[in-house]
Amino acid sequence: MTIQEIQKEIIRLKKEKEFCILAHAYQGQEILEIADYTGDSYGLSVQAAKDSRKHVLMCGVRFMAETCKVLSPEKRVYLANPSAGCPMAEQLDLETLRNLKKEHPGYMTVAYINTTSELKTECDVCVTSSSAVKICKNLDTDKILFIPDPNLGHYVSSQIPEKQFAFYTGGCPRHLIMTEEDVKKAKAAHPDALFLVHPECRPEVVAQADYVGSTTGIMDYARKSAAKEFIIGTENSIVEHLQFECPKKRFYPLSVMLTCMNMKVTTLMDVYHVLNGTGGEEMILPKPVMEGASRCIRRMIELGG
Repeated sequence: MTIQEIQKEIIRLKKEKEFCILAHAYQGQEILEIADYTGDSYGLSVQAAKDSRKHVLMCGVRFMAETCKVLSPEKRVYLANPSAGCPMAEQLDLETLRNLKKEHPGYMTVAYINTTSELKTECDVCVTSSSAVKICKNLDTDKILFIPDPNLGHYVSSQIPEKQFAFYTGGCPRHLIMTEEDVKKAKAAHPDALFLVHPECRPEVVAQADYVGSTTGIMDYARKSAAKEFIIGTENSIVEHLQFECPKKRFYPLSVMLTCMNMKVTTLMDVYHVLNGTGGEEMILPKPVMEGASRCIRRMIELGG
């Protein structure tokens, strides 16, 4: 089968079997083209909760499928490729988090949405990269333990100097390896390009940006900007998607190393097999995890809108 033939069959099957297909923006273009909704992990979960269909298929990584299940407990939620994990979400376990909390008494624990549902049960509130500053400002505390990404945490703390932050030593392996030297090379190669960066990058990389924001924020900025050239400081799929959306503009990767293999492991055939009942993994979470993670996420909605 060709890509076009597979896409056509997937579109037919999802209508027949009442599947809502979600594709994170870090997926390939061929998967975005058959999805009902594309975007950031939390935004996709919200769209799935609003959708009337009874089956949800996440083309992304495990914590994203878990978040969908938490927000849509009455639906059957599937992860397209069961091996698609997130190193940042999985680098911190419950025992380590509990010890961190003991080391920081009086601190409110804030979890980046890029965490497992199990970890969320031990946290006070979730945040996304776009809502983190607003929510942390709104918290009735001046001491915040931010997990698991210290880079996003440092960016948030720089916007709220009146509050005290503590961090876990972790982060996204892909964004974490970007350096000032990578930025210098990219800017030397493309001197007229604006540099758009995700706050999961190191502070010294973020400091050189023309715009700092979430994946959705970066894409929106590039679409609306009058500029014609951009260096993209997040996962390289965004470069591809923007090239398709804005063919009169030029987009360059900060580095070839900004490629998430966990995102790339999902294929069109994975989607096809799920729709045929021969692949994927249904998300089944224990009731205490569902309840605890839901509390954490609902608190985020209350504080961040």
